[in-house]
Amino acid sequence: MTDIQQGNNLPSSLERARLAARTIIDNKGEDVKILDLRGVTQAFDFFVIGSGTSRRQLHSISDEIDDLFEKHLGDARRSVAGYQESRWVVLDYGDVVVHLFEPETREFYALEDLWGKGEEVPLEDVPATQDEKKSEV
Repeated sequence: MTDIQQGNNLPSSLERARLAARTIIDNKGEDVKILDLRGVTQAFDFFVIGSGTSRRQLHSISDEIDDLFEKHLGDARRSVAGYQESRWVVLDYGDVVVHLFEPETREFYALEDLWGKGEEVPLEDVPATQDEKKSEV
């Protein structure tokens, strides 16, 4: 997949990665990163990585992302892993893969190091929510 829409009316993979990152931020997730892996692998375009402090928070974030992608964007999730254990939840949307961790688990697996050849997408590129836009005025 590329950043160009593929005729299925889905936003580009970059736009969807940014929306996933925004959802993590809006749900008080921490240490949010987007890794652009298009130059590293053909398996997917972006990893979105974030941390949560509790099982409940990880569930909430993953449910919000799933709702956004499936109901509002029409992007069906291909698989989910770790939801029951909630130490590392993986939401696979094909070209965008979302990883939600407890901080200790994230540190242990160190995906940012493992996929270190990917470029980090600046979070300033992540669109602000309506509430943030109002507070800037």
